[in-house]
Amino acid sequence: MAAVTNYGKSVGRLLRRRRPGPGVLLRPRSERLVFVLGSPRSGTTFLGGVLGAQPGAIDLGEVHPLKAAIPELAALPEPEAARRLRRLLETVRALGVVRDLRGVEQTPETVFVLGAALRAYPEARAVHALRDGRDVVCSLLEQGWLSGGRVGRDDAGLGFGEHVRFWVEPERREEFARGSDATRAAWAWRRYVSAARATGGERVLELRYEETVADPERAAGRLGAHLDLDPAPLAAALGDAHDQSVGRWRRDLSAEQLADVEREAGVLLAELRYT
Repeated sequence: MAAVTNYGKSVGRLLRRRRPGPGVLLRPRSERLVFVLGSPRSGTTFLGGVLGAQPGAIDLGEVHPLKAAIPELAALPEPEAARRLRRLLETVRALGVVRDLRGVEQTPETVFVLGAALRAYPEARAVHALRDGRDVVCSLLEQGWLSGGRVGRDDAGLGFGEHVRFWVEPERREEFARGSDATRAAWAWRRYVSAARATGGERVLELRYEETVADPERAAGRLGAHLDLDPAPLAAALGDAHDQSVGRWRRDLSAEQLADVEREAGVLLAELRYT
């Protein structure tokens, strides 16, 4: 039942975004998908929306059947994970009547199966939305998705709270569950970012949120070159990024929370020059 509900939500969203016109079913299927990924609260939704609004593209959002399947896909050999991932996405694209458009998929957890995603779609490109981990922690704490005592599930049926996720190192599972909310949030940022950066190459572009805010024209130029898109409308859309959220950790994190963040993710923060 959960799988049916997940498909229904994703397909319904696509049908609302694009009604089929004459000849839609006869147009060739686009294989040039774009995967927008990164740690949650890093601007993936904003960036996916910008790219999905470009001519010939469509924002697929977070495809719920894919999001729900990623914990299982991440444990499979890459060729098998690629086959299943493609089958999931193509089912949603077909039911949503958008296979002829360039789909922009924005599930953050795709970082953990990025190699499989690029194998499934050899013409696809990926964009890693990177943001200062300390600001990400602020936003995750605000949402409470990893907070102790939080109950409920997200749109893909995945639970909130302090329970151990599939991306937690097996030898540290108990430590994750016992950690502070800030520690778990920093842990998530570190694991997502590390996974995204582990699959490099010319098909993956790393784009910092701070760069987008400071110089949207430069960010648009890099995106346009990577995805073969006109940078002018991209620059106009990227100009709407919220600059107030850059550096919010300075006012929002307590000294204790900041210490927890630096203890868990300080090495990666320094490596990325977020210090």
